[in-house]
Amino acid sequence: MARQSMTYIVEFDLKPGREEAFRKALDPVLDEMRGEESFLYAALSRDAENPNRFVLFESWSDHDDVINVQLRRPYRDAMNSALEDVLAAPRALSVLQPLRTDSRNTAE
Repeated sequence: MARQSMTYIVEFDLKPGREEAFRKALDPVLDEMRGEESFLYAALSRDAENPNRFVLFESWSDHDDVINVQLRRPYRDAMNSALEDVLAAPRALSVLQPLRTDSRNTAE
């Protein structure tokens, strides 16, 4: 079966005052993800109008690897446990199939 790349958008609505705990839990996961073979890109952003809302964009080259391997990595356990304490609502997840990618220096 051919590898299928995907982009995942994860929305986090935090309890007020929980940003430091959120970042302490999430940042090590992002650091570890960079070393994964199927990892392509991640960007964490904060909502300009709601400082308690964060959005994580992740792109991976192999959807099956994400589902069957990456989501089960032990380095995610501490983050998943911490989210129970920092989230005001459950995470929202969107899974998108990339059709085109552009940047200032390249176009695909």
